[in-house]
Amino acid sequence: GRARDGIRMVQSRGARGFQFSGSPQLFSFPASQLFINCNFFPAEFSIVVTLKIPQMAPEKSEYIFTLLEGDSDEPLLGLRLSQNNPPCGHSEEGHLWFNTLKRGLFLCDGIVWLTMLQVKEKLDYVEDHQDLFTNSETFDIEVFHIPSVGLFMATANRDSNLGSGIYKWTDGRFERYQNISTYDAQAWQYFTVGKKKFLVVANCRSKDAGNQEQSVIYKWSSRKLKFIHYQTLITHSARDWEAFSIQDETFLAVANHRQGGRNHNIDSVIYKWNPVAQFFEVNQTIPTTGAYDWEFFTIGPYYFLAVANTFNGRSTVIDSTIYIWLGGMFQPYQSITTFGAIDWEMFQIENRVFLAVANSQMLTEEGKILYSINSTIYELSMTSQTFIKFQEIETNSALDWEYFTVGDDKFLVVANSYDGNSYSLNSVIYRWQGYEGFIPVHRLSTNGCRDWEYFNTTDGSYLIYSSARAALSKVLKLRTI
Repeated sequence: GRARDGIRMVQSRGARGFQFSGSPQLFSFPASQLFINCNFFPAEFSIVVTLKIPQMAPEKSEYIFTLLEGDSDEPLLGLRLSQNNPPCGHSEEGHLWFNTLKRGLFLCDGIVWLTMLQVKEKLDYVEDHQDLFTNSETFDIEVFHIPSVGLFMATANRDSNLGSGIYKWTDGRFERYQNISTYDAQAWQYFTVGKKKFLVVANCRSKDAGNQEQSVIYKWSSRKLKFIHYQTLITHSARDWEAFSIQDETFLAVANHRQGGRNHNIDSVIYKWNPVAQFFEVNQTIPTTGAYDWEFFTIGPYYFLAVANTFNGRSTVIDSTIYIWLGGMFQPYQSITTFGAIDWEMFQIENRVFLAVANSQMLTEEGKILYSINSTIYELSMTSQTFIKFQEIETNSALDWEYFTVGDDKFLVVANSYDGNSYSLNSVIYRWQGYEGFIPVHRLSTNGCRDWEYFNTTDGSYLIYSSARAALSKVLKLRTI
């Protein structure tokens, strides 16, 4: 047809197309102008679109290419450009959508958008996002989501007079939401039983001097929109709670650290939810040695529970034990020598299963103390059916491991807390490198780092760490490319 301003036909190696210059224009043409050697529109064809847009309004949603049949206005095929989800129904079936925000191409199947092609995010750098001033030093952070309500975080704070805080993610920041009376709180655990939502705290001290320590389960009230007292359980210098389900039954395991001032060789307890009484009842006791952490995980049809044993009253060089669920109870599966173990972190990379232990200190019976020691990553050997040493990483009184992914990359971040001289240390993010294991890629300045948590919002991905030395936790944003 006649020439149009700002449009010219180009041809290269048998491919023919149109090149536009200046402002976008509405332009239509018969397919025969492209398929010059074919009287019929082919059943299979390729169209390459190269588009350069300096900036696009978030609410913008428009077609950059459509295929129409004859004189009809209904598109047979369309490529839509938008940051937000355009409609996907039967009338849009077969349509394509290029998401400028996620840099991905999606196809509507008549119900949902299916991913055709998407650029994977890669971690570029970590930046400060929020200084969160807490009631007092924070030993643990629990991030959780309540459907239709929002994203929350609970901090386990040391000061018994000030209690612990619950924060809600509001406008890209955590804002104080509720305060709960706690007594040298060590950890929080959020869990659900059916539609019920619970939050349990591990209290290390008693409310009044000389009395028995008690940990408390709180239940979310959808009417009051806050957590209210639900059940009290007797614990012994509790350090951690782990909630898990086995065959539709809900369990709670508490890590009892010490009874009285010196007795670290005591039982930790596993409770089971009684659906009739609507309370947790003792289901099993397990002998532990200065227990600090429980980690529940599954491998195929098998259920496991690993305890981090820290101290036996004389030494931190002791065994931590992995238990397996057999015959309605947990039984010893494997013991691993650890050095003041504070945390276990289980993760899977493809079909490989790993367990990372955070070793805090090596205290021998001779009284020698080392803080700069190795923490170890173990891998499950399918041949021996046991966890074997995979990689040792030098850490400084490590107190926590956190595993997370960004795009196709896998990461571990460690909480380094003390090297024998200073609490102001770098905590380190390690990236999975396959055969090389985990290698350090980011060093983050921390002060008495106690816990790391990874979480996602609609704004992106974040890490938060707590300090056992100051009433300040920090939220860090993961910047990606």
